[in-house]
Amino acid sequence: MKYLKVIAFTHKQIELKEIGRLVVCQENLTEKLQQVKTQFGIPEIFYLATCNRVEFVMTTPQVVDKDFAKRFIEAFNTELCENSLSTFMDGASIYEDQEAMVHLLRTSCSLESLIVGEKEILAQLRKAYEHCKTAGLTGDGLRMVMNCVVKTAKEVYTHTNISKNPISVVSLAYRKLRDLNLCATDARILIIGAGETNRNISKYLQKHKFTNFAVFNRTVSKAQQLATDLKGEAFDLEALKTYSKGFDVIITCTSAVEPIITTEIYKSLLNGDTSRKTIVDLAIPNDTAPEVLEQFPVNFIEVHSLNEVAKRNLQERYQELVHAEGIIDQNIGEFLMQLKQRRIEVAMRQVPEKIKEIRNTAINSVFADEVQGLDEQSREILEKVINYMEKKYISVPMIMAKDILINEN
Repeated sequence: MKYLKVIAFTHKQIELKEIGRLVVCQENLTEKLQQVKTQFGIPEIFYLATCNRVEFVMTTPQVVDKDFAKRFIEAFNTELCENSLSTFMDGASIYEDQEAMVHLLRTSCSLESLIVGEKEILAQLRKAYEHCKTAGLTGDGLRMVMNCVVKTAKEVYTHTNISKNPISVVSLAYRKLRDLNLCATDARILIIGAGETNRNISKYLQKHKFTNFAVFNRTVSKAQQLATDLKGEAFDLEALKTYSKGFDVIITCTSAVEPIITTEIYKSLLNGDTSRKTIVDLAIPNDTAPEVLEQFPVNFIEVHSLNEVAKRNLQERYQELVHAEGIIDQNIGEFLMQLKQRRIEVAMRQVPEKIKEIRNTAINSVFADEVQGLDEQSREILEKVINYMEKKYISVPMIMAKDILINEN
């Protein structure tokens, strides 16, 4: 593990919008990595880029410090000016040896993420590694590292509650809507507002096969974009006053300072229907007038209560950190043992060749005359004895080395 090094630029030291300047287009990525791999004599390397981190993971015997990192980034990203490069170097984190391994495990388990417990980072790590592996940029060392990374992350996500409870308002809103168990996939859903929040919750609805959408937005072109994705209809906000096709669920999130859903509009939207409906209001302040909730039967899901749940869930995730770190420590110990065993395996690869060389020298040189003097049956017996001893001798050093390792630990 002493050759494992990581150069990391993350949200902890660098603004998110700045990190994006280090991200390399996929089309040029392999070529650039191959270039710096050759230029700096790095045996193995892979590159990870997400919305809140850019990291270079490598195995190399040379010293990786801020000076090396600066030269490396200069070669990797030639578009950065001196001032920008200096800023990045001030925020760079460099890890090596066991500290680098711990960092990778913590990253894969989302302990280093902007939002603790978000499992996407593991998939991103695996994809980044597989890309570089396919390109021939990695080898046996990083293969072992990634095996441990994936195993550890899976154990953390399986045996702790670090990712169990959602903490984004959108995922909580969808879960609350689903738990009401009031609407089938053909439920009539009105979406008011076409901003990021409603686009995100729409992805959940699409994923779970909802199909009946009408999108309302102040700018009709934006409503049309979202409606096209959802295979629904698009309207401007004024159309709420005359919309008569009925609804089962309203999802609203606009930047309006006054309620969008007034009692008059809500009554008009009902079009004579008296059944209980559901409103998911993710706007601040709420898009729904308080009088609507007082005068009509409504299942109301609003952002304030969801934020309270999100805070509780986030606190529960942080309480799981100690369990996650225990799993990481255990896997580090196992990995150290695997590394020792692997070093022995690599060192012992020469044993069979050496034994064959000794055998050939004995038969064809040292004892050549004696062997030539044997009759055919005696030669066959000698050959069998030597073959038997050769096979047994090959396994002896490996067994002894492994026994020594086990006794040391």
